Amino acid sequence: MKRLQGIAASNGIAIAKAYRLEHPDLTVEKQTIENPAEQVSRLQQALAKAKEELKVIQAHALKELGEDKAAIFSAHLLVLSDPELVQAVEQKIEQERVNAEFALHDVASMFIAMFEAMDNEYMKERAADIRDVTKRVLAHLLGVTISNPSMITEEVVIIAEDLTPSDTAQLNRKYVKGFTTDIGGRTSHSAIMARSMEIPAVVGTKEATATIQNGDIVIIDGLDGEVIVNPTEEIIAQYEQKRAAFAAQKAEWAKLVHEQTMTKDGHHVELAANIGTPNDVEGVLANGAEGIGLYRTEFLYMGRNELPTEEEQFEAYKTVLEKMEGKPVVVRTLDIGGDKELPYLDLPKEMNPFLGFRAIRLCLDMQQMFRTQLRALLRASVYGNLKVMFPMIATLDEFRQAKAILLEEKEKLVAEGVPVSDEIEVGMMVEIPAAAVLADQFAKEVDFFSIGTNDLIQYTMASDRMNERVSYLYQPYNPAILRLIYNVIEAAHKEGKWVGMCGEMAGEQLAVPILLAFGLDEFSMSATSILRVRSQLKKLSKQEAEQVKNHILSLATAEEVVRFVKETFHL
Repeated sequence: MKRLQGIAASNGIAIAKAYRLEHPDLTVEKQTIENPAEQVSRLQQALAKAKEELKVIQAHALKELGEDKAAIFSAHLLVLSDPELVQAVEQKIEQERVNAEFALHDVASMFIAMFEAMDNEYMKERAADIRDVTKRVLAHLLGVTISNPSMITEEVVIIAEDLTPSDTAQLNRKYVKGFTTDIGGRTSHSAIMARSMEIPAVVGTKEATATIQNGDIVIIDGLDGEVIVNPTEEIIAQYEQKRAAFAAQKAEWAKLVHEQTMTKDGHHVELAANIGTPNDVEGVLANGAEGIGLYRTEFLYMGRNELPTEEEQFEAYKTVLEKMEGKPVVVRTLDIGGDKELPYLDLPKEMNPFLGFRAIRLCLDMQQMFRTQLRALLRASVYGNLKVMFPMIATLDEFRQAKAILLEEKEKLVAEGVPVSDEIEVGMMVEIPAAAVLADQFAKEVDFFSIGTNDLIQYTMASDRMNERVSYLYQPYNPAILRLIYNVIEAAHKEGKWVGMCGEMAGEQLAVPILLAFGLDEFSMSATSILRVRSQLKKLSKQEAEQVKNHILSLATAEEVVRFVKETFHL
């Protein structure tokens, strides 16, 4: 028996035989060729076959996983049509008179190395996309077969170095009970898809493929991030009990689906969900969310060749508002640029995209695009309870300018005789430390704040959370972060405004009592976390939590905070 430690990427316990998902040997050899046109033709045929396969996988993902997960394959199809990549391969074939396999491998490796060197999450995902796509094309050029996880017909857990998005999209939930990988993190494509499929997963074990053989019995503990290989009967029995206890807990949580979120002493907080597309609303309602705290509108803009029209956006926003039947829907205006590229915008390459030309900065500069989105939102506002939120606000002037544009577009629509709601609240994300420090001034002008902890933490700590060498500084419970959060909540409440949180922290078990003590009004998280957090809040007393607020704020290190909260709230 052997235990491997990794990252808990998707909750649950799986016990089944190991199925090693191994990819074929795609080693290429450099060959000098006589007829470059023939090699270019082979490349085009392989690209066409890869596109057909991806369209099938995309259709399957759309049906099984929803629009935002299927959008990954739109991005893959764009890679296959990207003239920068394809033309570079063709030029290499023609100028160096080499075979198509070698040219593709060489050019793709250059692009992958370039993206991976950029040290941020989004660019690393782009590198993974190129790697996934070019492997598929190479397989056709080499005449070998890529493994097809959709053909699995018995209960297994998947063992792989990594799972590509196309691998994960083909997993059949009936047979694939869980998976573990050597590499990856909680924000990788495979981890996100595993959570949406509710398949237990542990990633980043470093040695799963070196340790586990086909047919080994494997336990995947997606609750604690552990993988156990060939466990004893006694250990299997323990984990079957743990699995049954988790299933029973989920059944208990499910009973809370129609309840309001109340603490033990009768205090109500709002539990909302984060979404990417209208298709996600189904999961929001199924998990009993009291609203949508973050609608990431950038998915409307990604995986396509041109900006979405006003009409396309209007239909998407209207659909979400109607489905939510009057529950609040906080829509974040376009948060794109810098690290999230849209190929059709031809944005400048930047040395530090996280601190660059993105989000509200981009929208205030490219106003026609911004105004189109605002018009679509304003037209949709009469179909529900819309709240508009501007991302990446650093100065009061930025907020004032963005709000002024919104009001200008509202006036134009009203003048045109288009109905627009008069009840739209206008707020902002607090993700830049400058905004958190100056919250008392912003609070006089906004209707609400939503704290984006993912960026607030890395900006405050000057730590890229995707950089392993400094990831120890990504500390949600560092007293500096907690003081900023408390400052924002206090400043808003003094002006009679409400505060939400839409970063990962809002759904974390350890953070919930701290945020309750600080007076957070709305917790927004992935839909699958809502019932667990509702159950946790039901057992907490706001009054008791508030009694330790000052002590939490007086602590000096993240370790002290974690230790104190665990002991005080029995976590």
